[in-house]
Amino acid sequence: MLDLEAQIESGSECTASPRLQRMFGRGFASVHAVSGRIRLKDLHQSGSAKVFLPKIHAPTPEIVFLNTAGGVTGGDHISYGLDVGAGARVNATTQTAERAYQSVSGTGRVDVNLTVGAGARLDWLPQETILFEGSNMARKTLVDLASDAEFLMVETVILGRAAMGETLVNATFSDWREVRVNGRPEWIEPFALDKRNFTHPKRAATLSGARALATIALFAPQAQDALGPVRSILSTFSDVTAAASGWNGKLIIRLFADDGWPLQRVVAKVLNELRVDPLPRVWQK
Repeated sequence: MLDLEAQIESGSECTASPRLQRMFGRGFASVHAVSGRIRLKDLHQSGSAKVFLPKIHAPTPEIVFLNTAGGVTGGDHISYGLDVGAGARVNATTQTAERAYQSVSGTGRVDVNLTVGAGARLDWLPQETILFEGSNMARKTLVDLASDAEFLMVETVILGRAAMGETLVNATFSDWREVRVNGRPEWIEPFALDKRNFTHPKRAATLSGARALATIALFAPQAQDALGPVRSILSTFSDVTAAASGWNGKLIIRLFADDGWPLQRVVAKVLNELRVDPLPRVWQK
């Protein structure tokens, strides 16, 4: 008989900590262009990670990733991967917001690995990440591009649910974003938050009290040409603080707001400027 079972049967004090169930999942898809059409090449899904290819009435296919666990807590690990072959064009997103729940112990991990081949384009448009009080989450996004590939991404982080009256006091979040072109690092952005950011929330170094933030990045040969139109859009919104920079085939946009709703409105407006296709259907709320 196991020691724990023997203690329960004898009625003696049980000092062993229960082993909590953890979530693991991996979702991967690869596509390629065949005679001018985009075809699915490989598909893998296991654990709590699922991959969908919904039927849409648009020329560019959508790939939707889903975490059926509903969120991430300490000790969980989920990974998404997508390989876009030469000449293909794909929009990819997530079914819902990713939620970082309170962690009893350990760090919840999310890994995203994206590859975009020669002459291909990928728009990686996941829905927002919502941090809950006591959460501990680490995400790493690695992107490998061919020299003439195009890539658009957005990452939005919401610090607690304002509609529920939540104010974060203690949460840990790290987000490593790295884009490589022909194997050479082109853009590396480490981002981290912990309880020190919430101790003095009004300081500029701690987001000046913002509860929602987003980064949009475009990598394309003429990405910097969109800088003027993007800045024009940003100037029309008074409830979002934003700035944009463009150089050498890159356009980087950063946005902050007191709540997620005004931020998401501006993000959608900017993405529509940078894209030909409409936003993914799952973005409709």
